[in-house]
Amino acid sequence: MRPPCAALVLAAVAALLLLLLAPAARADDGGCGADGAAAARGGDLARARALKIAAFFSILVCGALGCCLPVLGRRVPALRADGDVFFLVKAFAAGVILSTGFIHILPDAFEKLTSECLPAGGPWKDFPFAGFGAMVGAIGTLVVDTVATGYFTRLHFKDRDAAAAVSAAPVGDDVEKKKQQATAAAPHAGGCDDHEGHVHMHTHATHGHAHGSTAMHKEHALRHRVIAQVLELGIVVHSVIIGISLGASKDPSTIKPLVVALSFHQMFEGMGLGGCIVQAKFKLQSIVTMVLFFCLTTPVGILVGIGISSVYNEDSPTALVVEGILNSVAAGILVYMALVDLLAEDFMNPKVQSRGKLQLGINVSMLVGVGLMSMLAKWA
Repeated sequence: MRPPCAALVLAAVAALLLLLLAPAARADDGGCGADGAAAARGGDLARARALKIAAFFSILVCGALGCCLPVLGRRVPALRADGDVFFLVKAFAAGVILSTGFIHILPDAFEKLTSECLPAGGPWKDFPFAGFGAMVGAIGTLVVDTVATGYFTRLHFKDRDAAAAVSAAPVGDDVEKKKQQATAAAPHAGGCDDHEGHVHMHTHATHGHAHGSTAMHKEHALRHRVIAQVLELGIVVHSVIIGISLGASKDPSTIKPLVVALSFHQMFEGMGLGGCIVQAKFKLQSIVTMVLFFCLTTPVGILVGIGISSVYNEDSPTALVVEGILNSVAAGILVYMALVDLLAEDFMNPKVQSRGKLQLGINVSMLVGVGLMSMLAKWA
């Protein structure tokens, strides 16, 4: 999947989320959340609106900063993709994403899908739908990850083999002509033929090594392109929900801690996504598209939440079910991406395995990311 096409898919997903949440905005809550609504009417709505505007710009700037740091760091030798610092930054960001899935999103999904506001006769309290949704999200990500990587890998090798077949025949003819000319010109210099054959074999071996190295780099880049796009999909799902929930909130005491917490949340997630974008070696246009889409998703969700705040009720059964299922699936996606595509790949990297200090460093960096993001759960 090319990045522009991926951006269109992500935009379609975001639009679908908004359409799913729209009916929830007007759904009857059956009396749930009435106390919160009364408290909201008595609160300072003007102050809440000011905090939402501050949150819009704060989250936008922090998201852009976090996502652009690894991208702009390509021009700094210490932050290049194969450097030690990049391994440490990526481990920290992967820990943040892992904590986001386990500590922030999955518990919220369980809370919504077991809420007292859900119909008593429904199936929601008889089956762990949040855990099921997370499992489906992880398995779905595995399928997309492996199928997309396999497809692009086969396509790449098919093109490479076709190019090799076209160029093989002329090379053979040229070599044969040179050998005949050398034999006719110097029939007495038998050692020269051996030397020419040796040089020819050495040249082709060197060419094959270079070509194999290039193919390996291309396959590695294709793999990271799939990772970056799937990771952004998982981030988009819960970013839309976070933005709408924040924008629809009417209580300043609830919004105020969320502004700081979500700003750091967005910056840390952006660092993880930015690291994947760097390793994927996208073109400039694709990088700008993915960065802009990441940066704008939560702020746009805030604007939508502000627009529907007068009618939106987060305690309605429809809102609880939609948000709970989407959060659980997003948690599964992020947990899979953090463990399999980010942490496992770097932890098993030969460069890390052969250097004890670097291995210790990325473990500590991961734990710091997990710890800091888990602490933010107290406020967001």
